[in-house]
Amino acid sequence: MKPLRSPFHWRLLCMALLFATVSAALNALDARWTTQPWNASWIVPPIVNGAEYGVFHFRKDFTLTAQPGQFRVHVSADNRYRLYVNGTSAGVGPARGDLAHWRFDTYDLAHLLKPGKNTLAAVVWNAGEERPVAQMTARTGFILQGDVETASLVDTDASWKVRRDSGYTPVPIDHAALQTYLVVGPGDRIDGSKHLWDWQTSPLSDETWQNARTLERGFPHGTGTGAYWQLVPRTVPMPEELPERFDVVRRSSRSTPPDGWLGGASPWAVPANSEATVLIDRGHLSTGYPELEVSGGKGSEITLTYAEALFDAKREKGNRNEIEGKTVIGVHDTFIADGQPNRVFSPLWYRTYRYIELKVKTGAEPLEVRDLRARFTAYPFRENGSFTSADPLHSKLWEIGWRTARLCAFETYMDCPYYEQLQYVGDTRIQALISLYVSGDDRLVRNAIQQYNDSRIPEGLTQSRYPSNMTQVINTFSLFWVDMVHDYWRHRDDMAFVAQQMPGVTSVLHWFETRLDSRTGLLGPLQYWTFVDWPDEWAWDTKINSGGVPSGAVEGGSAIVTLQYAITLGHAADLYSASGMPREAARCREQKAMLIEAVRRTCWDPERRYFSDTPARTVFSQHVNTFAVLAGAVQGSEARDLIERAAADKTLIQATLYFRFYLLRAMRAAGLGDRYLEELGAWKQMIDAGLTTFAEKNDPTRSDCHAWSASPNYELLATVCGIEPASPGFRSVRIAPNPGRLTQFHGKVPHPKGLIELQLVREGTHGSATVILPVGLSGEFVWEGKSHPLREGSQTLTW
Repeated sequence: MKPLRSPFHWRLLCMALLFATVSAALNALDARWTTQPWNASWIVPPIVNGAEYGVFHFRKDFTLTAQPGQFRVHVSADNRYRLYVNGTSAGVGPARGDLAHWRFDTYDLAHLLKPGKNTLAAVVWNAGEERPVAQMTARTGFILQGDVETASLVDTDASWKVRRDSGYTPVPIDHAALQTYLVVGPGDRIDGSKHLWDWQTSPLSDETWQNARTLERGFPHGTGTGAYWQLVPRTVPMPEELPERFDVVRRSSRSTPPDGWLGGASPWAVPANSEATVLIDRGHLSTGYPELEVSGGKGSEITLTYAEALFDAKREKGNRNEIEGKTVIGVHDTFIADGQPNRVFSPLWYRTYRYIELKVKTGAEPLEVRDLRARFTAYPFRENGSFTSADPLHSKLWEIGWRTARLCAFETYMDCPYYEQLQYVGDTRIQALISLYVSGDDRLVRNAIQQYNDSRIPEGLTQSRYPSNMTQVINTFSLFWVDMVHDYWRHRDDMAFVAQQMPGVTSVLHWFETRLDSRTGLLGPLQYWTFVDWPDEWAWDTKINSGGVPSGAVEGGSAIVTLQYAITLGHAADLYSASGMPREAARCREQKAMLIEAVRRTCWDPERRYFSDTPARTVFSQHVNTFAVLAGAVQGSEARDLIERAAADKTLIQATLYFRFYLLRAMRAAGLGDRYLEELGAWKQMIDAGLTTFAEKNDPTRSDCHAWSASPNYELLATVCGIEPASPGFRSVRIAPNPGRLTQFHGKVPHPKGLIELQLVREGTHGSATVILPVGLSGEFVWEGKSHPLREGSQTLTW
């Protein structure tokens, strides 16, 4: 990272510290705000259609006789807000949810207040019809509730002032130009001549500021009537915001910025009545709020276009480091300068970029582009786990995979930061395991599991992505949700949370049970979207309005989905047993056995020695044979032979990056864990192609950053190091390494009790493994089929 100018650096550092106060305040949350109606009211702009696009400023000036020792407030808005105290940003929110679980944030603002006049201010925006699909809404609104008697003087009511910022207009996504599914919300067009500058602290004018209109009191979740929003506390920390610089100007036309411009040291002068374009490279993909600082140049139009990669004339990306003959196609923001000095423009929502194209068109006055910087933002994961070896490829895999996982997490998990920002079950299951193994932070995991449970439709299935203002149901993702509950049960000793999910587990299983075909024993025709993977053979079908669907999924008789259901039944049996429900557990195991028998009877092809996708035995895929191994339809040497052949057979429908997670899991289950490192060719191809995050699928791909492809960060620790729970709740550990050809490696996995650490060194038939377990944790180390007990502390085993 290049040197930063001190004011910017310290401003962002202070902001990071301010956001940390949210977590501390939440820890002391008074139960009254989750059980009783609030004193504060939701306030809205007068004479405004609450569903339309708009950016609004809310303000409250008040006087304190002394700086308080504590000043806690609870804040929410629809769609989004950023809160300021005496001109300093205190936080952003609310975390996304649905109307029955509308998040509010808690802050202690005491350290930002002073004796005398103080100002609370919030910018609240509603993207209207252009809002992201991930954004649910009732109407534009803002609420702030003081927690103690002193803070109650700022409760939102009709004394708060509000004004619309006419400087903002939306820049709708140009779907015709982008030719893909992109639903993250509009860009911003900000006209500096119409925007009210320093609105957070400038004197109020009765001509432009109006008294807010009250709508309804704040009501907690469980309110029976009269509530647009049912309020629940935020359960995840604030996204972090950190200073970020761009690496290099890759090309320019008509005018070239001086050396030092990207470091903020040398302003770039663009003459009057001219145009200039520069292509800026961050060096790797990132997410953040760009900040453009300009002086003068009244009427100048500056457009920032953001791209993960550049496109050639064939709309292909090729090597991501190469720019020759390529253009930028993507989301953009436009800023109109008002001619005043040191104006800073920044979009309301964060952007995703490796490349930013900056276009300037000046009018009668020259423009000074003083700086372009950013505030990096993402969920505040900490990298507590690690994996190192002598092979530099593994370091690159780790670095790129962890960056991928980080950029796909904000207030929820996301499939991708550029195109959708939606939390999908299939993606999230893999993301959750990565989080647990690399960070150890399980808050986003619980948040996702609960939100999917909240999303269930009356028939019992979860929605496939949630929160979402557009219903989408992928039936197979409901099975993966049950698997997620099982994963959490294995890794966290939290039966109270698991118990909350069990009625939902039962509902999902019931939906599939009622769709079994008594003639074949397989699942019959299935409603909704039966997505499995994105191989070319399962391309998007406009007739059924879906893609990634295997043979037999729609008309009935899919061995793939039947086996997935069998796998989930096995996991559900564990959950029922742990919940003290032995009859339900036994029924699940019985049903699983019946499904496996039906698949073996109808879909095993003795000539090809593969399971087929349907009883017709005309279509064969890696997918069905992967699930056959994971379900236990084949075991021992039979399973090993099957998955070894399936992994190498190019005549089968091939698993993409996403489904290779399950393919490689099946190889390990069959005793081929030592092959894991040899099976990472697809990831090496992405690295060789200049990707700095892992893509949705191998080229041609839409998204260059898709967290389901970051699975190596989990597997390097769970498979290569072999560190996994030996008992529910991770109350004990089993370490069974699969080093392949590696002669030495070092891995660390965060555990609720502390770090689990393994260092393995070997030469020929000799070697040693040093294991460090945190206090209170024991387990076993397995090497060449022999088990050795492990205790807390450090120990070294030799052979």
